[in-house]
Amino acid sequence: AADGKYDLIILDPPAFAKHRAALHNALKGYTRLNVKALERIKSGGLLFTFSCSQVVTKDNFRNAVFTAAALAKRNVRILHQLHQPADHPINIYHPEGEYLKGLVLYVE
Repeated sequence: AADGKYDLIILDPPAFAKHRAALHNALKGYTRLNVKALERIKSGGLLFTFSCSQVVTKDNFRNAVFTAAALAKRNVRILHQLHQPADHPINIYHPEGEYLKGLVLYVE
């Protein structure tokens, strides 16, 4: 875009944390990445943001994204919450198996 602003941004980074010791830095990374996207998206734009880090929970990821929205001073609304498909079942004794997560956000 000539003005450096976009109608749609998709963030699908590689796993930022493959073990629990990397969780804190991973959450900082998701926050920074989403701040950059929120600074570059037009009002009325859509942001698709994802995490495949198994130690990052859905709540961790949402909090990182919401922190990014606050830091970027943008209002966002969740349009959809995404997760892994049925061919990636989650064992109740291994919650880290729920590693794919995503949000579709409307950015005001």
